[in-house]
Amino acid sequence: MSLQYSKLTPDTPAPSEFPPPGTPDIEIARSVQPQSILLLAQQRFGLPAESLVPFGHYKAKLDMAYVDTSDSAPRGKLVLVTAITPTPAGEGKTTTSVGLNDGFNRLGVRSSVCLREPSLGPCFGMKGGAAGGGRAQVIPMEDINLHFNGDFHAITSAHNLLASLIDNHIHWGNEAGLDPRYISWRRVMDITDRSLRNMVCGLGGAAHGVPRETGFDITVSSEIMAILCLADGRADLKQRLGNIIVGRRSDMSPVTVRDLGVEGSLTVLLKEALQPNLVQSLEHNPVFIHGGPFANIAHGCNSVTATRAALALNDVVVTEAGFGADLGAEKFIDIKCRHTGLRPDAAVVVCTIRALKMQGGIPRSQLGIPDLAALRKGAANLERHIRNLQQFGLTPVVCINRFPDDTEEEMALVQSISEELGVRAVPADHWATGGEGATELAQAVLDQMDEGKPEVKFLYEDSLPLAEKIRTIATRIYHAGSVEFTTIAKRQLEEYESLGFGHLPVCIAKTQYSFSVDSSVKGAPSGHMLPVREVRLAAGAGFVVAVCGDIMTMPGLPRRPAALDIALDENGLVVGLT
Repeated sequence: MSLQYSKLTPDTPAPSEFPPPGTPDIEIARSVQPQSILLLAQQRFGLPAESLVPFGHYKAKLDMAYVDTSDSAPRGKLVLVTAITPTPAGEGKTTTSVGLNDGFNRLGVRSSVCLREPSLGPCFGMKGGAAGGGRAQVIPMEDINLHFNGDFHAITSAHNLLASLIDNHIHWGNEAGLDPRYISWRRVMDITDRSLRNMVCGLGGAAHGVPRETGFDITVSSEIMAILCLADGRADLKQRLGNIIVGRRSDMSPVTVRDLGVEGSLTVLLKEALQPNLVQSLEHNPVFIHGGPFANIAHGCNSVTATRAALALNDVVVTEAGFGADLGAEKFIDIKCRHTGLRPDAAVVVCTIRALKMQGGIPRSQLGIPDLAALRKGAANLERHIRNLQQFGLTPVVCINRFPDDTEEEMALVQSISEELGVRAVPADHWATGGEGATELAQAVLDQMDEGKPEVKFLYEDSLPLAEKIRTIATRIYHAGSVEFTTIAKRQLEEYESLGFGHLPVCIAKTQYSFSVDSSVKGAPSGHMLPVREVRLAAGAGFVVAVCGDIMTMPGLPRRPAALDIALDENGLVVGLT
């Protein structure tokens, strides 16, 4: 029996209204006049103006008191968008998420997309913006990429307030008995600065605090960021904040935020940040953008609050998980779904011909040249991700995000390989033509959901020891041959289990560019070793982080950062943001 949806009459700009191909993303975004966010919420969701807290005319926060997210309320279908292993050639996962949502709405399906907020670090560093691309973008693009509605500033402030309160607690007598040598709570900022990774604070004499080693991480790696995105309301937020372990006493017993009595202050700083943000696509379809935990350091998904709000207001909700399916989709299911009871009704794996050829060993400069042999070799990466998703009980739809120089023979080869694995591959042109270019993909996803709700399975049980959970992910998802724990990592795992945290899921922190920890190894390697150098307990967020290889929680800037191209023109408009 076919699923029934609320039919819309789409009000979308025709492709001819957009600038020609080759126009920078920021100019395409500016070519469309956004609709009033209050009017959009009223027309699409029936929400009154007082349900929104506007940030100007085109952005707002949603007051969750106006949204019924109870178990008895109607809830839409959830579509998870993930991708093959990232390459410099680009895969377009966010662009596809936006385009797919526009495609659903073109078909008359009431749909919204839920995305993460961009971090200033990647925006001014390696990656640039993260609001989609071409004719599948979210607007106002500059605001979304730069500060947005203040959520990251609130998280940074709450995190650093806690750091300040810890040092102040020690300065005024240290009633909790914190050992300065074992304080694990560092400071954060939302830019990349390798010079701040390791430092000493409290220098200058007794009036300036107790000297100790510390450092800075990037805001999106903060446990408070993960907590905000997993919290299910204010009470749960405060409870999780109180559970944060900030350090140890000399007898190695943990000291929590609740022991310091400051969870209330942190909650106050995050009161508005907990509310999801509502914006729109170029085709005036609703978009929720909220939270932004790193996918290779944390769980890499938008907030539970935004997801629940969107599901309560729509028949279909598109959401994405960071990086490739080995990091993003695995954590989406094993962490976010495990914590919340949410389950995806369908999945989409995004790939490009160019990226698959790069996975097959072709240099970036030659990706425009047809090469079926390299494409077939690189498709092993796509096959690995498909089979991984099938382990979770999902039959994904493959989206071939089309580039202008892709040939019909190359498209047909990817479709044939996908069919051999029992999945459908659909070319999509949303980058070039917006939602119109994603209607076939949207229909394929609807067809997949018509086949029935999948029985989503976790990769491991809660009762499995932490080390075995790590081995399970390493062997079944990364196809590693072995896992090696340092002496420190082994001791940390034993300690966390003795403290009663052995039931938590694990979050693997590793490079996103390979199934192994060596970012230069492409394709679908097998038999490699996963080295776990340390294990961190995120007791408030509710997972244990296994830090593998040389992954950093404070990235560095590249030789030529994107910041060199970003400026204001003579009219005060942002240029160079992509």
